[in-house]
Amino acid sequence: MKRVCVFCGSSPGGDPGYAEAAAELGGLLARRGVGLVYGGASVGLMGILADAALAGGGEVIGVIPDALTKYEIAHAGLTELRVVESMHERKAMMAELADGFVALPGGLGTLDEFFEVLTWAQLGLHAKPCGVLNTRGFYDPLLAFLERAVEQRFLRPENRDILIARESPESLLDAMERYVAQPVEKWIDRTDV
Repeated sequence: MKRVCVFCGSSPGGDPGYAEAAAELGGLLARRGVGLVYGGASVGLMGILADAALAGGGEVIGVIPDALTKYEIAHAGLTELRVVESMHERKAMMAELADGFVALPGGLGTLDEFFEVLTWAQLGLHAKPCGVLNTRGFYDPLLAFLERAVEQRFLRPENRDILIARESPESLLDAMERYVAQPVEKWIDRTDV
């Protein structure tokens, strides 16, 4: 992986462990020579992640919609800041620039962005690894939901396995480096084939 796109909160969250994990991931990406693609903000976990990668000498590309730059949250010290017109354009550009995707703790925006690329992987539109950094069990309820979706036949186990979940940045990046996409049909009960 030459670049990893990280989706995460524009807030630091309620547990200091989230900020620590973001800083650890940013530093680790820089040490491994893996560029960071992210949402371009200077605040919250986004800013902590970018600052750590920059401090380690890493490449950091931010992609931010023009409307958000007006709130002065765009990070001014990045390797490159790409300003786009819309959230849709932001997601497309981030996906194009990255060789893998990580979700750190975050809210609706984080989940929206991450689930879009995860769905694209399920549909075979890309073969890039998708992982969550499950800091302090933040994503335990999401992982339980996905298991429930498998149990209730809304999700194939093979498609559930597209998502890599680890508790440490190092183990997550190692697992993503080893990932090989397996072609799996999405539909469980399709009878017309």
